Amino acid sequence: MEPTRLLVTGGSGFIGTNLIDALSMVPGLEIMNVDMIRPKVRAHDVYWHDVDIRDCAKLTEAITKFGPNGVIHLAARTDLGGKELADYSSNTDGVASLLKALDAIRFSGPAIFASSMYVCRPGYTPTSDTDYQPHTPYGESKVVGEQILRDHNPAYPWLIIRPTSIWGPWFGTPYADFFHVVLSRRYANIANVNMMKTYGYVGNTVVQIHALLDRVEACRSRVVYLGDWPAYSVKEWAAEIAAFVPYKVPTVPKAAFRLLAVIGDAAKVVGVKFPMTSFRLKNLTTDNVHDTALLRSIVGDDLRFSRRQGNEITVAWLRAQRALA
Repeated sequence: MEPTRLLVTGGSGFIGTNLIDALSMVPGLEIMNVDMIRPKVRAHDVYWHDVDIRDCAKLTEAITKFGPNGVIHLAARTDLGGKELADYSSNTDGVASLLKALDAIRFSGPAIFASSMYVCRPGYTPTSDTDYQPHTPYGESKVVGEQILRDHNPAYPWLIIRPTSIWGPWFGTPYADFFHVVLSRRYANIANVNMMKTYGYVGNTVVQIHALLDRVEACRSRVVYLGDWPAYSVKEWAAEIAAFVPYKVPTVPKAAFRLLAVIGDAAKVVGVKFPMTSFRLKNLTTDNVHDTALLRSIVGDDLRFSRRQGNEITVAWLRAQRALA
């Protein structure tokens, strides 16, 4: 049975904002958004409860009053700026706190817990749901979060989603930066490099999450990667976005990017931000394609939005945000 009282943690974030926007249109569905941050959309204030998920007592009190029969857990710190695992306690202690609160209200499910593709470094293909190769403290925190959930092993139906590179309205760094750089005619392709990566337009991601919520039992305790298919050619995608300006994306020798990365590494040491570093260059030149077969078996092979439709909606949103600013 599809949930009628849905708890969303992190509903003020990027994916959460888009998800609540879509869920608010579902007849008869009651929504509760638990987040430390006020919603980006003022119309979403009616769903918002100002709660830090690490505060188990306050969280338990809030959801006891609501009485959810479905949970989508998105709350997390998602930037890569943290220096150590402790900087990402929302991703570890937050999971433990939510599990304890759900036990306290005798929650019966279903529940979706969001992790990240960064439990494995870009380019690494995991051999199982518990094969981990994190390359950042953020990725490490998501590994710990998954392990906490698996060790707890709730009696109710649950699954883990790993969003890939999700983009669209309300996004931020780094994917918004990609659009900004291309639309400002400052983007260049790297010579002899055509990266293939799994990206996902957020409109499709929201549809996928909603569909999975009704099928949790069918893939209980599994990991499902969220994204579009097939994988994107980043060079082709950049050309599509550049057409809105329009301009022809130039191609620059890889040696020039290496030089910029060296400059960026030196700038980082002295606390100066620079658009290119060795870390970023490695990501830009590494294919990162994820298996979406399990997702497609559940939600079907047709995507709600094409990439071109997503581009149009996103560019229109960016221009509207700039006009407001």
